[in-house]
Amino acid sequence: MCVVSAAPFRLPTSPLPTDLVAKYFRGLGDPIRLRILELLRDEDELTVNELVARLGVPQPKVSNHLACLRWCGFVEARREQRTVFNRIADERVIAILDLAQALLADNEKHVAACCRFEDK
Repeated sequence: MCVVSAAPFRLPTSPLPTDLVAKYFRGLGDPIRLRILELLRDEDELTVNELVARLGVPQPKVSNHLACLRWCGFVEARREQRTVFNRIADERVIAILDLAQALLADNEKHVAACCRFEDK
């Protein structure tokens, strides 16, 4: 049974903690979203237009990915007049990215050869 709310998604009435963690990590499960986070880690703050130029991805797609990252708490936005600057919301996000890279360094060949999770 699902609860309908004003939020753009539905959750079970009593989601298990593992359900929420899995949903949280799905926010990191897209290469473009990870590239956005890495750019923000390296550049501190970037506008949508700056991200579009660096990623080579259409603006609507970048905006949709940023909305997802903001909704899950990975990114926050700061408005300065008409310009919106995006930045990492919490230093622990950087720690997650760094830890993932460190773990991948030890398992890169296995991950590359994995047939369970296909690239899009």
